[in-house]
Amino acid sequence: MARFDEVKTGFWDEGRHEVRAPLSDAAVRDAEQRLGVRLPAALLELLRVRNGGVVAESWNAYPTHVRTSWSDDHVPFDDLMGIGDVDGDHLSILDSACLIEEWGLPSPLVLLSGEGHWWIALDYRACGADGEPSVAWFDPDEGSELPLAGDFRSFVEGLRAAASFDDAEG
Repeated sequence: MARFDEVKTGFWDEGRHEVRAPLSDAAVRDAEQRLGVRLPAALLELLRVRNGGVVAESWNAYPTHVRTSWSDDHVPFDDLMGIGDVDGDHLSILDSACLIEEWGLPSPLVLLSGEGHWWIALDYRACGADGEPSVAWFDPDEGSELPLAGDFRSFVEGLRAAASFDDAEG
């Protein structure tokens, strides 16, 4: 398992990224107020390097101990939503409430990555708005969820290359 600082230095794909304003303290305060939660420090560290976008291939999957609708042994983490508006059709974590309602997901969550038929999210149900949320996989089509990591930092430290799994195609 990689240490957070090791992952952080090469977390973002250098060739492809969204055009979003750099993350400011004011934007973080606004996001936390709108979302009604305290965002994890490790998430904010990554978003201060780049405010959302494509994750480097070295860190674009998370191993699982059970089969999901995606794969026998991992889930994708190709991108990480940023905070705020962006040119084009990219989602922001500020879209979480609308997407949670649309896809029938539990609350309170903050969506980090996904495309509707699956999501990876910060799960605040056990810790409350000011606690350290766990990270979980949600599959609305199957009505299932899978805890992935006890906190966001541990989740990032557990990321691996999707190509390192036997069924890397998903």
